[in-house]
Amino acid sequence: MSPLNRRRLLQLTGGLALAASTPALSKQASAADLSGDVALMREAFTAIHPAIYSYNSPAEMSARFDLLASEWASSGSFEDRLLALTRLTAAFRCGHTYPNPWNQSQSVQARMFEGRRGVPFEFLWLDGTMVVTRDRSSAGLFSRGDAVVAVNGVTTSELLRRLMPLSRADGSADAKRVNNMEMRGDNRFEAFDIHLPLVLRGLAEEADFTLHDGRTVRAGLLTLAERQSTMAAATNDDSVNPWTLITGDDGIVRLTCPTWALYDATWDWRSWLGTTMDDLAADGARGLIVDLRGNEGGLSECGDIIASRLISADIESPRSLRFVRYRRVDPALNPYLSTWDNGFRDWGERAVGPDDRGLYRLTDEDDDTSGMVRPAGRQFRRPVMVLCDASNSSATFGFAQMVKDNGLATLVGPATGGTRRGVNGGYFFMRLPASGFEVDLPHTAIVPRTPQPDEPVLPDVVVGFSRADIAAGYDPQMAAATARILNA
Repeated sequence: MSPLNRRRLLQLTGGLALAASTPALSKQASAADLSGDVALMREAFTAIHPAIYSYNSPAEMSARFDLLASEWASSGSFEDRLLALTRLTAAFRCGHTYPNPWNQSQSVQARMFEGRRGVPFEFLWLDGTMVVTRDRSSAGLFSRGDAVVAVNGVTTSELLRRLMPLSRADGSADAKRVNNMEMRGDNRFEAFDIHLPLVLRGLAEEADFTLHDGRTVRAGLLTLAERQSTMAAATNDDSVNPWTLITGDDGIVRLTCPTWALYDATWDWRSWLGTTMDDLAADGARGLIVDLRGNEGGLSECGDIIASRLISADIESPRSLRFVRYRRVDPALNPYLSTWDNGFRDWGERAVGPDDRGLYRLTDEDDDTSGMVRPAGRQFRRPVMVLCDASNSSATFGFAQMVKDNGLATLVGPATGGTRRGVNGGYFFMRLPASGFEVDLPHTAIVPRTPQPDEPVLPDVVVGFSRADIAAGYDPQMAAATARILNA
């Protein structure tokens, strides 16, 4: 999701309170204190995380926690501790499990982004190289489309290899892991800024960037404040519509949704979206392109409203069944777990089980009508294209899956993120008292009713991009979607 979606939700619902309540980071925390943090995390994750054994055996997870304890005991370095913690959480292969920068205390955030560590350009990964999309240096050192092939003599393909084990994603969704490590300039906290200094030590005021033509450019690195000062304007105003709707001269309507995280929105987005879809049918639009690139997810109801205007009979949404690993959180853990709904701490009789996996099924999903999308409003009968990419890994992943499986629209782009096997959601924000780190701890597994493969949603029309496309500012996905509508 982009900065106004899931990250914005966490900031609103838990992050600010968490930052205020988390003790300041101790620069010289004792090994004994840190071992207590690891023991606490091991206990909480083993008791609560619904997918702790989805991609690792109990023995493998135990060994991973043992390794974290050993690494934390032997290192006094903040960077080493963050590296070890991130490697552990990424091993869960869960896109919602990580030390979330949005939810850290101010002191931890400051150390995550300490000094100059931001590369002076925005970029996308293409075949192991960083392809520049925007120069952020003060001297015009980079051009759109430049391919950076090494940083301080380390090849970018090697840097990406080191970054991949630290990137959060579900299952085998490696395209999502790469997507996380791009620098797109639309996020207050960029994962690449956090992780590059962990895998490339010794960064200082400047770095050497080797380009595809053999030139080496020495450029100053950016502080977090410098990066944010030149970011594209974004709003955290929940009364403002973050979506754009444009009707082109070709008669095609383009709806761009950078986020579906509207949990606290005060504008009536449901009415707006329903009315917009109804008006499309009445106005005779030639076609509709829904652009979900960069949108991790948010409220699945956004996709349901769109889908309800594309169907003439009920269809089933892929939200499926929900499972948890506990019926009631151990009271001893509660002081370290913040959340926005204390009902998550005790499911009571709603949790049925456990089954042979040690999971309890939440009975909210027993109603046969749950997960159904029903026709509503005016049916739109013109061609519909959905632009997807590897960022789609939560609610937008579910929408892409529903669109593809029911033939509601044509998916255009690369494969999505996420996995058909299911994802995890619902959060505790776990505070580790000695180190000061926060870790997002999901508590609910959302899985399909029938077993599915560990793979993303594949588009109907596969469209990639080239360095030449980036250099020219050409959008091959939009062009392909437009052409299909015009030729329909």
